[in-house]
Amino acid sequence: MLDVSRSDLVAGVAGSGTMGRGIVQVLAQCGARTLVYDAQPGAAEKAKAAIAQSLGKLAEKGRVSASEVQAALGRIEVVGALEGLAACHVVVEAIVEDLEEKRKLFAALERVVPEGTILASNTSSLSVTAMAAACRRPERVAGYHFFNPVPVLKIVEVVDGVRTEPWATEALTALARRFGHTPVRCKDTPGFVVNHAGRAFVPESLRVLQEGIADFAAIDRILVDAAGFRLGPFALMDLVGLDVAHAVMKSMYHQYYEEPKYRPSFLAEARVAAGLLGRKTGRGWYAYGSDGAAEPVPEPKAPAVAPPQSVWCVPELKDLVAKLKANVVNTAADAAVCLIAPLGRDATATAIDLELDPARTVAVDPLFGFAKRRTLMTTPVTRPQVRDAAHALLASDGVPVSPINDSPGFVAQRVVAHIVNVGCDIAQMRIAAPEDLDRAVTLGLGYPRGPLAMGDAVGARRILAVLKAMHKLYREPRYRPSPWLVRRARLGASLLTPE
Repeated sequence: MLDVSRSDLVAGVAGSGTMGRGIVQVLAQCGARTLVYDAQPGAAEKAKAAIAQSLGKLAEKGRVSASEVQAALGRIEVVGALEGLAACHVVVEAIVEDLEEKRKLFAALERVVPEGTILASNTSSLSVTAMAAACRRPERVAGYHFFNPVPVLKIVEVVDGVRTEPWATEALTALARRFGHTPVRCKDTPGFVVNHAGRAFVPESLRVLQEGIADFAAIDRILVDAAGFRLGPFALMDLVGLDVAHAVMKSMYHQYYEEPKYRPSFLAEARVAAGLLGRKTGRGWYAYGSDGAAEPVPEPKAPAVAPPQSVWCVPELKDLVAKLKANVVNTAADAAVCLIAPLGRDATATAIDLELDPARTVAVDPLFGFAKRRTLMTTPVTRPQVRDAAHALLASDGVPVSPINDSPGFVAQRVVAHIVNVGCDIAQMRIAAPEDLDRAVTLGLGYPRGPLAMGDAVGARRILAVLKAMHKLYREPRYRPSPWLVRRARLGASLLTPE
């Protein structure tokens, strides 16, 4: 195994674009002599100048000293030919995301570097195994997937190809710790861990929009305020670029042989064709001003009507209704408004099963509390005056309310359940250890919790109930529960429980 703690470690980076520059910077800052090669004349020199500027800004903010900046820059050496990487103990490629080009590069590198040099790819979506197949020694080829910006997002996926030997990924894991990143070990599968786990938040939100349950801004508000995400799915698509986000969705869907859980939405296809790509085009789901800030989408105000004269509610809502000082009656027949709190089911089915009048029934999502936002859901026949009275009551203490149309699992229930279910599939397939999976998602995607911890926080049995109800209504394999989830829910065990 390569001793990456050695003081004379020499690392190489092939490719000096945005990702390559970031990789060069962290390697140089951790004390490694770092050689940079780019086939485009002058590109590596420009990269070093950009790194100098980046480190200079860190020095201005007091995060590094001037001497540390000079030391790091002194370790960066531009080489004019691939042969200049001959002294490297490890080489990371960060060239164009094209399998054949990467295979050619690795084959050429093998003719240059020593037998013990590790060859690592920063690919985000291509098969590490397929790259290694072009090499005489595929056992030393591994994936090393960084996230942009590399110096800020301190996570790297360390990917084992089918023929990668443990010593190679163990060395890359240790090297990641040396430059201050969290390494996540995973198998060579489409999307690795982070991009794979991300195939739930956006696609299921698009499905909610596609079904006319709520508009995009309402979906964002619910998932940020109620479910605790830092950024809503539509704001996220605008940030990444809808062309990029949709291409990843399609690629993952096809790489997993049309797995229904990852099916993209036709809504995104049309918007990409229209050029509504997000921040970079000035308009996506949101419109953006000259300063780059999103123009706010006004939220409808609570109706200016009196709260209902009488309310009947299920036990899950009694504390909330009491806090709002509603006139609670004991029988639904005497109530102007009936409030229900379905788990995974829609308002229609719940009202019928409870033998309530669907025209006087309104559902409230109980799963994520009521402190920051409340979601109000109607049946197709709920009377407008009933809906408005319920809305006025739920908003009477100043907490915002999002009215939506009938849906199994409201908005937050179904999106979170989908995230947890996909995460459980990743664990079931042994792509990554449960704790590594959650760590990767929180660092790489910025979720409030990893998918397995998210399921534990809500309750595995409740997540399972949401999925079962959705699967029963839609009759689609998209919502079939993962065996990992089913077993742990039945056992009352944490979803982080390994096997």
